[in-house]
Amino acid sequence: MPRKPRKKRRERSVPKSRVSRPRRYLVCEPRHFDVRYAINPWMSADIPVDTALAGRQWEALMSAYRDHGHTVETVPPVATLPDMVFAANSALVVGGRVFGSSFHAPQRRPESVEYETWFKAAGYDVYRPEAPCEGEGDLIPAGRYILAGTGFRTTPAAHREVQEFFGVPTIGLQLVDPYFYHLDTALFVLEETAGTGEAHVAYYPGAFSTGSREVLRRLFPDAVLATRDDALAFGLNSVSDGRHVFVAPQATGLIDQLSAHGYVPVPVDLSEFHKAGGGIKCCTQEIR
Repeated sequence: MPRKPRKKRRERSVPKSRVSRPRRYLVCEPRHFDVRYAINPWMSADIPVDTALAGRQWEALMSAYRDHGHTVETVPPVATLPDMVFAANSALVVGGRVFGSSFHAPQRRPESVEYETWFKAAGYDVYRPEAPCEGEGDLIPAGRYILAGTGFRTTPAAHREVQEFFGVPTIGLQLVDPYFYHLDTALFVLEETAGTGEAHVAYYPGAFSTGSREVLRRLFPDAVLATRDDALAFGLNSVSDGRHVFVAPQATGLIDQLSAHGYVPVPVDLSEFHKAGGGIKCCTQEIR
């Protein structure tokens, strides 16, 4: 009798190998970190901050960056500026050009001067925006675009300034949930493919307006979609070098998704900073 043909074996889908790229990060030691006022739903002066624990958590993040081949540079902290540790809000740096910040909250406005001073001393010219704008908190380079959040801090007028300054198409995205008051609490870039202008991102759809969700769906059809629980755990306030993702350990579902997509999660606990509405990315300014 003729032998029955073998059933074709189903090939397992294997995630492609991800490649890390050395990064240069600007940070500020949390020597004076505290919650002294409330400018977002996470902040409450009634909840004490363990400053010693915050310091140890921040040092663990710095060690993780250095252990993975990244350069870390620091801005001196200022005693009267407890949120200065959130370096990402200070600027957007692309191609060695610095677009500075103009904070929405009066309590944070002096931070702009401190970071501007550092950049100028390092040899950069700094553009100071006319409209309220909070740096990488709301401005995220993603392939051929700059994604720009609005709704709580940075204004659409600042988006226009960004586009004119960098000459890069700037896509406005409306944030609608006050717990995700900055774009970098609701979305981050996992990988940018060199030479193609493509980017792989992760985001939480519920943080955005209906129209902005549709924009993201069209731009990034292969995005990793996070749950609200993982977003509230600051899982999307993460930093990726293209392979390693420095992520809050509390975002367990997102961590599983990242692994399934071929990334290597590097859990770093910054839970003390959650009390001020910040996490890993908030503490990290990338100098591109």
